[in-house]
Amino acid sequence: MTPADRILAEVPQTPFALSHLDALEAESVHVFREVAGEFERPVILFSGGKDSLVMLHLALKAFHPAPVSFCLLHVDTGHNFPEVIGHRDRVVARHGLRLHVARVQDFIDDGRLRERPDGTRNPLQTVPLLDAIESHRFDAVFGGGRRDEEKARAKERIFSLRDEFGAWDPRRQRPELWSLYNGRHAPGEHVRVFPLSNWTELDVWQYIEREDVELPAIYYAHKREVFSRNGMWLTAGAWGGPKEHETPQRRLVRYRTVGDMSCTGAVDSDAATNADIVAEIAVSRLTERGATRADDRLSEAAMEDRKREGYF
Repeated sequence: MTPADRILAEVPQTPFALSHLDALEAESVHVFREVAGEFERPVILFSGGKDSLVMLHLALKAFHPAPVSFCLLHVDTGHNFPEVIGHRDRVVARHGLRLHVARVQDFIDDGRLRERPDGTRNPLQTVPLLDAIESHRFDAVFGGGRRDEEKARAKERIFSLRDEFGAWDPRRQRPELWSLYNGRHAPGEHVRVFPLSNWTELDVWQYIEREDVELPAIYYAHKREVFSRNGMWLTAGAWGGPKEHETPQRRLVRYRTVGDMSCTGAVDSDAATNADIVAEIAVSRLTERGATRADDRLSEAAMEDRKREGYF
């Protein structure tokens, strides 16, 4: 045995293993770098919500110390929470990013869209999104969707092809064995990319706690005036609530997910820190969308129907 062999034999052989958060982070970083190498004009969908903030945090890590070369895109319904929009703009300014905003109100004003009778604008985001993708010629669109959120999202691959009309066909899903992603697409088509696909809501919050990702305050317990509709606590706003029989009351609540004010419900909670929320989510038996998103309750296949039309 040589001296070098004797030294190696004396060194304790401990297997190296990534934590589950490190493994998820490494996969997401790999996805961002893969897209940077394969596509010409990627864009990150960025609302200022927790999943898009985690996604941006991962993109910043993926290319550090270089800046993120992708621009951001937000489809603004006009009924978003002011706290979230304010946080979105502060993050964009802090990192010197480029943000494109497609406004649903502009499409209503020029007649391309009509207001819905229920006041919600969340389903109206599809047309402005597809218009922005076409006008800016984006060929890869990062979204923060996760497979644990909803049944239709569980069908998505990490690279998900959209046809020339922006539509999704579950039958055209491509295999992704050994983390090999197929970004080929014809002119006019584009690919939706979901770097958080394999994360759960609990993973996201554990990562937020570990990385100290700054979020809008409405994700944490706070006093808010809300009213009950269809089993959810909604915030009053210009979108049309509350009605005469819906009595507002001040409650201690927080938001698990953030979308249009007309369809995103708050949950009763006293979780005021990231650690509190991790503990709360760990014992929850309802997904965040199942518990707090009215737009997913329109029908059993509401999300899949919208995805087929080009929704996130």
